Amino acid sequence: MTGGLQAFSLAGRVALVTGGNSGLGQGMAVGLAAAGADIVSIGPGNPAETAAAVTAQGRRLHAIAATLGQGADYAGIVAESVRSLGRADILVNNAGIIRRADATEFSEQDWDDVIDVNLKACFFMSQAFARHVLAAGQRGKIINVASMLSFQGGIRVASYTASKSGVAGLTRLLANEWAARGINVNAIAPGYFATANTEALRADASRSREILGRIPAGRWGEPSDLAWPAVFLASAASDYMHGAIMPVDGGWLTR
Repeated sequence: MTGGLQAFSLAGRVALVTGGNSGLGQGMAVGLAAAGADIVSIGPGNPAETAAAVTAQGRRLHAIAATLGQGADYAGIVAESVRSLGRADILVNNAGIIRRADATEFSEQDWDDVIDVNLKACFFMSQAFARHVLAAGQRGKIINVASMLSFQGGIRVASYTASKSGVAGLTRLLANEWAARGINVNAIAPGYFATANTEALRADASRSREILGRIPAGRWGEPSDLAWPAVFLASAASDYMHGAIMPVDGGWLTR
């Protein structure tokens, strides 16, 4: 075995992170910067906090205020990333939204909004990134963000469950197509994390107790818990991993 800890280095790499201005995306962006990558943070919101954390690691951050989903210019996002930071090596498809309602009441708009951001954007960002990587004759790493609901059904989140089940399938499909062409496609499946998407669950004392009672680690995840799993999947250390969906869930799926 060769390489040692150097296999985890991202020095000289550029990582594109959708939804990198807050929550899980911010946690992964800061982790990738700590391993040596410059960051392109893509999506709405104020990038100042992420930028400060990335620059504190001695790395650069370029923010692209793009709205993902219907009508997004995915090729343009990749092109701007390359113009700004010189290259594109890693893509983290993290951007995601959620809508909650009983299945009998779930609206078509809530279905379309979630599928557009969580699944459609994941595919077309990956497509644009892969086209660039293949044209440049370089290797690439794609990390999709799946969910516990890639494995389970959940309740009152029909479009979210469908989208995250789709992300799992898409991860495998793209791995099948691109593994031999130098692009690793894998996914992280976060468990229950303290983010804006779980605010309603954490505010419901009964539901929060139920969730915590099933997590062997006994706590909600923090965005920083995804930093080093993301570094692993972005680095040479995972070069022989293709189509894996890696739970980071405090043990949730073992119960």
